[in-house]
Amino acid sequence: MKREFIFLGPPACGKGTQTSKLAEYLKFPHVDTGSLLRAEISQGTHDGVVAKSFIDKGQLVPVDLVAAIIKNRLAQEDCKNGYILDGYPRSTEQADKLEDINKSIDTEPAKFTAIYFDLDHDVLISRIVNRRSCPVCGEIYNLKYHPPKVDGICDKCGAKLIQRKDDNEETAEARFETYFRETAPLIDYYKNKNVLKTIDANGSISEVWERLLKVIND
Repeated sequence: MKREFIFLGPPACGKGTQTSKLAEYLKFPHVDTGSLLRAEISQGTHDGVVAKSFIDKGQLVPVDLVAAIIKNRLAQEDCKNGYILDGYPRSTEQADKLEDINKSIDTEPAKFTAIYFDLDHDVLISRIVNRRSCPVCGEIYNLKYHPPKVDGICDKCGAKLIQRKDDNEETAEARFETYFRETAPLIDYYKNKNVLKTIDANGSISEVWERLLKVIND
């Protein structure tokens, strides 16, 4: 049976790391909506040109346009057995769009699962403040929970790690407020549809990974 996954959770809950691990484990494409949109723009597709016109004005890309771009990607051959969608939906309106997309492209029964990463607020703040990233290969580290082997240096490519300007406590609190106001209603949305699974995202990457495996194999 086809499997369709989305991950829910506030910034720095660890869903990005686990998304990549799960995609490799299941051999499913990891569909990152941010990268997908940037690719459309860089390739100069019709949808990309229209999206760029909104972004250049500082406006949000229309919901229907984002849905069209995602639909085109999920309809591709490599998604026929399943996919892991990252960064979408971010609202119940987008969730309705995703349900319509799946209905239109699924040619066989499919199992949809929304996985919510539940994490203590104080741990979230600590993860963001201590987060470091590689500007070359994109690898993410945390000085407390997942430090590099050599201080300040990426394990994978040897580049010097950086701290994003918005990785501070004040900005983190603002991002959480936005998340819980706009995106948290998705938890109830998917709970009411009986497709929500919740995992404890406190702990190490390997501990959370074991919990994730248990959830997807239930």
